[in-house]
Amino acid sequence: MKDMERVLYPFCAIVGQEQMKRALILNIINPALGGVLIRGEKGTAKSTAVRALAEVLGERREIAGCRFGCDPDDPAFWCESCRQQAEKEVTVGRMRVVNLPVSATEDRVVGTLDMEYALKHGEKKFEPGILAAANRNILYVDEVNLLDDHIVDVLLDAAAMGVNSIEREGISYSHPARFVLVGTMNPEEGDLRPQLIDRFGLVVDVAGEQDVDQRAEVVKRRLQFEADPEGFAASYQDEQLRLQEKILQAQKLLKEVTYSDACLRLVAELAIELEVDGHRADITMLKTAMTNAAYEGRTQVTKHDLVQAAQLSLPHRLRRRPFEEGTMDLLQVAGRIEEYGEI
Repeated sequence: MKDMERVLYPFCAIVGQEQMKRALILNIINPALGGVLIRGEKGTAKSTAVRALAEVLGERREIAGCRFGCDPDDPAFWCESCRQQAEKEVTVGRMRVVNLPVSATEDRVVGTLDMEYALKHGEKKFEPGILAAANRNILYVDEVNLLDDHIVDVLLDAAAMGVNSIEREGISYSHPARFVLVGTMNPEEGDLRPQLIDRFGLVVDVAGEQDVDQRAEVVKRRLQFEADPEGFAASYQDEQLRLQEKILQAQKLLKEVTYSDACLRLVAELAIELEVDGHRADITMLKTAMTNAAYEGRTQVTKHDLVQAAQLSLPHRLRRRPFEEGTMDLLQVAGRIEEYGEI
C-alpha cells in the first residue's frame, strides 16, 4: 500500500466551498486571470483544494531536458534554449504544486545571474529560482500576507506578464513563467495592502460550513479518507476524470468564446457605478466571464457568466469608506446584471 501522505484527498470530495473551487478551476483553464487569493480561517480546505486540483490534471507533453518544462506545442512561450534546439525530444510530465516559503528572498524567487562567469566566458549563466520551477505549474504561497510586499509585487508582475526577467549590471535574461498563482491567508494574522489585493485577479473568502448536514459530511468523508486513503480516492476517480476532461475541453474552447458590445457596456457601467479604481476590474470581470462560459461549454458570454465573474472579481475591489459598506453589494450587482437588457 502507498504511504498515506502520497495519496491526496480528492478535489471532487471537498464538501461545499463552491466559490473557492470555481475560482481555482477557472485559473487553471485561463492563467491570464491573474491568480486567486483565498482568505479564511484555518481548517477550511484551502491548501487541500490547491494540492488536490493539481492531481486532477492528467499527463502533459514537455520538451525533454528543459528546466522550464516548455510545451513543445507552444513555441511562442519557449525558453531561449528550446528555441535554439534544432530537434526536440518530447517527454511526459504533470502539473505540480510549487511552494514558495514566506522567508524566500528575491534571488531565491527570480533566480540569479552568475556575473563572474559572464565576465570570464562572455556568456550568460542563469541559476533558476522558484519562478523557473513554477512555469506551467501552480505557484502556491501559504500565508501570503506574511510575505514581503516587494516579493508579492514580483510574483504578481510575473503572473501578469507570463515572463520572468532578471537584469544585473547591464546583463539581462528572461524565461517563461506562466503559472497559476494561488495565495492563501488567514486575515486574523494580518492583511495585504489594498494595492496588492487588487492585483490578484480573483479573491474568495471561505469559512467553516454552517449547515449541519454539510458539516457532518465534511467529518464523515475525512474519517473515511484517513481509514482507507486509496479506497476513498478510488471512489472518486470517475468524477475526477470527468472534471479533468471538462477542464481540458474548456482550455480548447476558450479561444472561441465571444461577447457582445452590450455585454462590454454592461461591465463598464458596473465598474463606473461601483467606483472601482482603474480598469483592472473591468478587464478581469470580462476575462472571468469568458472563462466561465468555456468551462460550462459555451462560446458566448451570458448574464449567468457575468454574475459568476462578479462574485469572484469584484468583492475586493468595491470601494469602501470608513464605517460604511460598499456602494453596492454583490446581490445588488447580480440584480443589476439580471435587469439589464439583452446581451
